[in-house]
Amino acid sequence: MTDAVIPISGRFEGGAHLLVVRVYYEDTDFSGIVYHANYLKYLERGRTDQLRLAGVAQSELLAQGDGKGEGIAFAVRRMTLDWLRPARMDDILTVETRTTAVKGATIAIAQRILRGEEVLVTADVTVAAIRGGRPTRIPDGLRARFGG
Repeated sequence: MTDAVIPISGRFEGGAHLLVVRVYYEDTDFSGIVYHANYLKYLERGRTDQLRLAGVAQSELLAQGDGKGEGIAFAVRRMTLDWLRPARMDDILTVETRTTAVKGATIAIAQRILRGEEVLVTADVTVAAIRGGRPTRIPDGLRARFGG
């Protein structure tokens, strides 16, 4: 075992955010492989920690509001996944998250889940900024944090 400290929110490397996760018994189905819906949780953690390391706390965005008590939240609008290979109990996985485009109210994100160099899952995600249940333009200061 190494004494290296792994930041709990991951790290940025080569234009991508990398988050290490371990597969636990609770993540698996009766056959010992990760239940398909749990990959969505890993991907969500990757997107959330990418924001966190970029200096964006989603809880603060939501609390800031626009004078009417309604802050900005992000909601998944579209997601396309490809499950290529299964992960198994005790695997160490890396969730790779890259912002590919920032538009008016949406952000396009490419994600992969890897076991070492082996790609297990790919995901193309579009998230929308919403305020009060409706799409809202991403503020310029926030847009800059995504590279847009």
